[in-house]
Amino acid sequence: MAPSTRPLTVLLYSSDANCRAQVIAALGRRPAPELPRVEYIEVATEPVVARRMAEGGIDLAILDGEATPAGGMGVCRALKDEVFKCPPVLVLTGRPQDAWLATWSRADGVVPHPLDPAVLSEAAASLLRSRVTVATA
Repeated sequence: MAPSTRPLTVLLYSSDANCRAQVIAALGRRPAPELPRVEYIEVATEPVVARRMAEGGIDLAILDGEATPAGGMGVCRALKDEVFKCPPVLVLTGRPQDAWLATWSRADGVVPHPLDPAVLSEAAASLLRSRVTVATA
């Protein structure tokens, strides 16, 4: 079956506009050559994250663990509890040693700050590939 050409939707949550800009710059419009184009929904508050995720249509959520007042790890755990068939969630941690907290949050992937574009792209692409497979199966 031919690969999906539908754009993939990435919800990007951070209270810091600079963090959101870094993620978008690192991932670009296509985090991996075999993936469809990516469209971003930028979100700065937890209530909007919850609403947008409940509406559906999200292929990947990237949550900043350092966001305030609601950190991405707590938001991730709530999403995994509350959203039916929650899409994959990638959490950005403050430092590599915080990876265990991302495990607690039930994140599907974790990338530490400072963001390495290659590491972030591979983590996001890996999670998005599972969505393309599901969409074309």
